[in-house]
Amino acid sequence: MGVYELYVEGRSHLSAGEYLAAIPPLGEARDLSPESGSIREALAIAYLRARRYRDALPEAEATIECSPNDHYAYFLYGRALQGLRDLTAARGQFRLATWLRPGDELYQAALAAVDSPA
Repeated sequence: MGVYELYVEGRSHLSAGEYLAAIPPLGEARDLSPESGSIREALAIAYLRARRYRDALPEAEATIECSPNDHYAYFLYGRALQGLRDLTAARGQFRLATWLRPGDELYQAALAAVDSPA
């Protein structure tokens, strides 16, 4: 199976809420095309939704490297850090996402969640 077919299969699983099923085809697609930001982003999303934060971290980081102005990539990276309980680092990523896309309610809520005292 080619990279595109693997990516489509993984995205299809994501759309169906089958996060664990999305990981193998997206991981294979990533291995075949590691420079693809869209594949790395989809894999980060699958890992985050499966609560595999440690696995999501390098995928989100690679997404940022592929597209340094992508606000959503910073949000994903922040979510992975938040899941690992590194709230200081997560706060910085959410601030970057908010700075790149001012007024986004999702990013503002994420930032507020890590700014709030526990």
